[in-house]
Amino acid sequence: MSWKSKGVESTSKNVVSRKFTIFLCIGCFCAGMLFTDRMWTMPEAKDTSRPTEVADDKLMVSAECNQRLKDVKGGPKDILGEVSKTHDAIKTLDKTISNLEMELAAARAVQDSLLSGSPISEDVKIPELIKKRKYLMVIGINTAFNSRKRRDSVRATWMPRGDKRKKLEEEKGIVIRFVIGHSATSGGILDRAIEAEDRKHGDFLRLEHVEGYLELSAKTKAYFTTAVALWDADFYVKVDDDVHVNIATLGATLARHRSKPRVYVGCMKSGPVLAQKGVRYHEPESWKFGVPGNKYFRHATGQLYAISKNLATYISINQ
Repeated sequence: MSWKSKGVESTSKNVVSRKFTIFLCIGCFCAGMLFTDRMWTMPEAKDTSRPTEVADDKLMVSAECNQRLKDVKGGPKDILGEVSKTHDAIKTLDKTISNLEMELAAARAVQDSLLSGSPISEDVKIPELIKKRKYLMVIGINTAFNSRKRRDSVRATWMPRGDKRKKLEEEKGIVIRFVIGHSATSGGILDRAIEAEDRKHGDFLRLEHVEGYLELSAKTKAYFTTAVALWDADFYVKVDDDVHVNIATLGATLARHRSKPRVYVGCMKSGPVLAQKGVRYHEPESWKFGVPGNKYFRHATGQLYAISKNLATYISINQ
């Protein structure tokens, strides 16, 4: 009896432990499901917000691209406008620099003339240099010590004398002077003859230059440098003393070019560079013009030509 009762008790315990195990498994399963749901709900919440952020990023990128496209579409007009403004600024700056260079060259030339004590014609006084009134043109007649007859011919034909010449300067803005330097012997008989002639007519412009046929280019540069310092003119004309000029025609021709900044007017020509030694007008520095047979650049004949103030100032600064 006792054994049987023990067997029944053992069987009941096994049944209870099985039922307990089943309930425990079901409870663990439910707990696992609950824990699993919580773990998945959090990523789902993140995932639902992620597409919104991505969409916002796409909208921002799209807006920036559209703005860039708009900028690119409006770009050419803006670029042309900026280029135009820059070009105008450069022109204004260039004009300012040119004016400053001209003023500097004029002041420097006047100072050099005063310091060196170079003679100035009686009708060109210091107060007149300071006033710097505007003239149409300055005509410099290139002459030599032995050209008295040519000068008298010019005075008797196209060059006004005395009060008529001064009236031409005041009313028409046209200055005319014979241009000459000094002899190799300063204060010699040649210089005294020119000084006496200048006292009589008052129509000379004396240069700090020693006269000589091989120094004509240097004389021309000295003339432009001195003239641009003494007279504020639109044009500076160089003419030989054996040329007779129609002043009215010359003035009308130059007046048509008054609005242009850099003018070089004359009878233009070009010819071969004479490299062969012994021939007339041989070019000692012919190698500078390239191979034999090359031509000079186009230039005006020396008898008569005119340049604007900007070019005369450039020569004065770079002589």
